[in-house]
Amino acid sequence: MQDIIIIGGGIAGLSVGGRLSNEANITLLEAEENLGHHTSSRSAAAFIEDYGNNTIRELNKGSKHYLQSKEVDVLSPRGSLFLGKDTEREAFKKQCIEFAHNEISISDAKNLFEIVNVKTTKYAAYREDILDIDTDKLLQHFTKIINKNNNNIFTRSKVSKVSFDNHKWHVEAAGKSFSSDILVNASGAWADEIAVLAGLKPLGLSPLKRSMARVPAPDNAINPRTWPMIHGVDESFYAKPDAGELIVSPSEETKSFPHDAWPTEEDLAQGIFNFEEMVTFSVKRITSSWAGLRTFAPDRTLVIGHDPINPHFFWLAGQGGYGFQTSAAASELASDIILGKKTTLGHLIEKVSPKRFF
Repeated sequence: MQDIIIIGGGIAGLSVGGRLSNEANITLLEAEENLGHHTSSRSAAAFIEDYGNNTIRELNKGSKHYLQSKEVDVLSPRGSLFLGKDTEREAFKKQCIEFAHNEISISDAKNLFEIVNVKTTKYAAYREDILDIDTDKLLQHFTKIINKNNNNIFTRSKVSKVSFDNHKWHVEAAGKSFSSDILVNASGAWADEIAVLAGLKPLGLSPLKRSMARVPAPDNAINPRTWPMIHGVDESFYAKPDAGELIVSPSEETKSFPHDAWPTEEDLAQGIFNFEEMVTFSVKRITSSWAGLRTFAPDRTLVIGHDPINPHFFWLAGQGGYGFQTSAAASELASDIILGKKTTLGHLIEKVSPKRFF
């Protein structure tokens, strides 16, 4: 069996660890105290099959069966509703086509989402087959597989040194030393930093911050848990039910850097303002808020494959906003490549390979 070190305990690292753990000796290193601490634990987690570019959509499609399977079972109905103002007709129509939403009447929209403001909302479109992802359950699923196969997960283990000698990686983290044949870089926003630490070329990944606020649902709402996910035109905001409340995001993409991200008051206020324009509900307080880093490759496509300079270094990065919904297919593809197996996703290998940046 190969010895494989995986750096990163988010959905990317855990999913590929789960896939590999029956056929390799896995050591997974996570810098934080808890797995999925950064972007993975801060995701709105919707499954939208035709979200992203064509390569992302193929990974979405390839993931759906696994995520719906009886053993995993992390998808549940949600639906998606677009709301547009009078001045947004052309952008609204374009968005409906791009995301396959069907235009509906404002009264039908109000039946789906009872607090629609009929004075400001002039256009509405709906799609029924948008799903929620139980992100915590999915993280636990892959963690259990790794543990069941007697592999090792180390939290509070920030990598401080990486070297390659005599066809082996040597990694130091939290005072411990580890060695492996393959090093999998699944470190999210830190992926370029890990590459540099390993003496390799960074890919130019861009961490982009996105903020969220959790707010109480209206007191007089009949059943807000059943509301669909709500979107403004051109991603001016999105909102969805969550744990008996609502989460509201300004959908911003603020250029950032690898760190434990936090929201600004200005971003949260903008998202809530855009949301309040389209509803009859006024947000009185924020019960909690957070931000995450959605890290993209320059072409906004995942990076999966052996590094061209040192093939013992494997990239699994650039998930952007698609990490959970692509995780099953992306981890399957990564595992098949690492283990030298024939893969049903072989037509995607060149499209996601890090070679495209060299």
